[in-house]
Amino acid sequence: MRTRTKICGITRIEDAVSAVQLGADAIGFVFYAKSPRAITGQAAQVIVQQALPPYVQIVGLFVDATLNEIQAVLKDVPVEIIQFHGAESPEQCAQIAQQTGRRWYKAIQMKPNIDIYTEIQRYRDAGASAILLDAWHPELKGGTGQAFDWASFPTSEIALILAGGLTPLNVAQAIGQTAPFAVDVSGGVEIAKGIKSHQLIEQFMQGVHCGSAK
Repeated sequence: MRTRTKICGITRIEDAVSAVQLGADAIGFVFYAKSPRAITGQAAQVIVQQALPPYVQIVGLFVDATLNEIQAVLKDVPVEIIQFHGAESPEQCAQIAQQTGRRWYKAIQMKPNIDIYTEIQRYRDAGASAILLDAWHPELKGGTGQAFDWASFPTSEIALILAGGLTPLNVAQAIGQTAPFAVDVSGGVEIAKGIKSHQLIEQFMQGVHCGSAK
């Protein structure tokens, strides 16, 4: 099975175009005001209308957002999958998903001594379509540029997404070691926060293909 790829933190039309042209399966918008890659619903709507063809999934990343805040974004942006990236409980995720009619997955930071199998099961039981595993940081909610110990990457019947510190130089190795359903990259293909590089995306996608072929 090939490894899917999501390019997250898209803020410009040209970056979305590059991601699509180079084979990304999904693009991610960060609807979190404190992030340097934050985007408004109106700006994301323009990118979707001008750059995204069918069959490229739109993922909306939210951090501890209320139902009203998420619904306000969904009025502007045809988000297909919600990525909960804060401290949302399984019950909160399931309730918002039911109210919005969207599929969802939960990002879990690989904190020291975390019982990752228990955490995965909690969200799986609540209806998650996947689990994203990210590097832990005491303050930042993703986008740290740091990787966690891939040897701790679990196995699971639910789709697992690898994130955190991925770059064109290490993604093939990361896939070979963890065999994830998908990889998620943001800072690893940027020349500045929120500004993607066509060349780096291309190199990253080449690394994904190489890792998937092993």
